[in-house]
Amino acid sequence: MRYQITGKHIDVGESLQTHVQDNLDDVLSKYPGRPTDAVIIFSKSAHEYVCEATIHLSTGLTAQAKAHATEIYASFESCTEKLDKQLRRYKRRLKDHHKDRATPVELLDASSYILAASDEAEEAEPESLQPMIIAEMETKIPSLSVGEAVMQMELAGAPVLVFRNEKQDAGVNIVYRRDDGNIGWIDPN
Repeated sequence: MRYQITGKHIDVGESLQTHVQDNLDDVLSKYPGRPTDAVIIFSKSAHEYVCEATIHLSTGLTAQAKAHATEIYASFESCTEKLDKQLRRYKRRLKDHHKDRATPVELLDASSYILAASDEAEEAEPESLQPMIIAEMETKIPSLSVGEAVMQMELAGAPVLVFRNEKQDAGVNIVYRRDDGNIGWIDPN
């Protein structure tokens, strides 16, 4: 498994990198899906250390967790516990997912944009209805079943997931968490 352990404006020493690799290997060895790479980013926010971890599984699914603590090792331990809980919750589904899928998830290239927020304090009419683009990035849209998309959204802790429904030759589908706690699915037929 490939590890990318970095720090934003902080130095990540050899001891911490070894600790991260050993602990993640222990946690991930219990679950199916053969992790292919892990990205762990440490940063500092005021007096707390923040650890963000993203684990990519060979099946195409991604698990993400983020934790805060006053010590850097404690933030990593908390983040690891969250990853362990997510993977344990979905262990059976990950096993079934791995058996049903002989090939990894197909990913489609797409563009992603970040638009400037409008100032609500401004009462004046905007000059243009075109939003200002702050950033343009490349992203991937996975081809998943609806159940896999919901599981991926839950694993990533995301409020919404855009995917291509592999069961139908339809266009892009969306699953999202509704305000009432249920999951919504948009299928453009």
